[in-house]
Amino acid sequence: MADHHIGLIVPSSNLTMETELPRMLNARESIAPDDRFVFHSSRMRMKHVTPDELRDMNAQTERAALELADARPDVVATACLVAIMAQGPGHHCVAEADITSALRAEGCSLAPVVSSAGALLSGVEALGARRVAIITPYMKELTAKVADYIEDAGIEVVDALSLEVPDNLAVARLDPADLRAHWRRLSLGRADALVLSACVQMPSLASIQPVEDEAGLPVLSAATSTAFRILTELGLPPVVPGAGSLLGGQVPRTGARPDVPRRQPRVLK
Repeated sequence: MADHHIGLIVPSSNLTMETELPRMLNARESIAPDDRFVFHSSRMRMKHVTPDELRDMNAQTERAALELADARPDVVATACLVAIMAQGPGHHCVAEADITSALRAEGCSLAPVVSSAGALLSGVEALGARRVAIITPYMKELTAKVADYIEDAGIEVVDALSLEVPDNLAVARLDPADLRAHWRRLSLGRADALVLSACVQMPSLASIQPVEDEAGLPVLSAATSTAFRILTELGLPPVVPGAGSLLGGQVPRTGARPDVPRRQPRVLK
């Protein structure tokens, strides 16, 4: 029996990542009881999802990484997708490298680093999807930045829905059951996959499998994508019961995504 120690860097107002990720990995223990998961978190101050607060929060990343280094985790995940994507295309590579450097400086020499931003791109890639629709809790300006970030990685965003909830605690209190209605507001005719929550704070886990069953296409979220990357980095099969196709056991751990044409103009709902 093995304990896998997972370090999380989360916003101070995040209530969801430390709920959905343990829930997924604890559910995995029902099919792989020899693998157990232990979680350690470090927090960065942020209460409202605005560009200024996101920048201020990002400035705390090194301190949070150093705190986690003391626990010698097996993998570290930084879990605020929009804080990274709002900084411009490809910034998850910079953020992951900075956290890795901080960990290594403190003697935490083996732990890989993943970000929810990079994990979402990896999750879409693993599904072989070229076109996605997304739902976010953000204001439209930030949703546009997220969509642009995804498209810069070669994935077309065919439609996007903004729920426009700026208070991060209010985002955590959104009812995931409402997503079973929200997704129907999207145009999915050209989509290969649906990102039900492009935010680790907006709860969605309870609706991932039901919406996938209803929509008839793969459904993922920032949280399920992060779980996929964590398990892959730990060298474990990325399988979680009832969490959608990405974690269904049929997806290869790596894959190539064909180049796609740049998007047509998109209207944010």
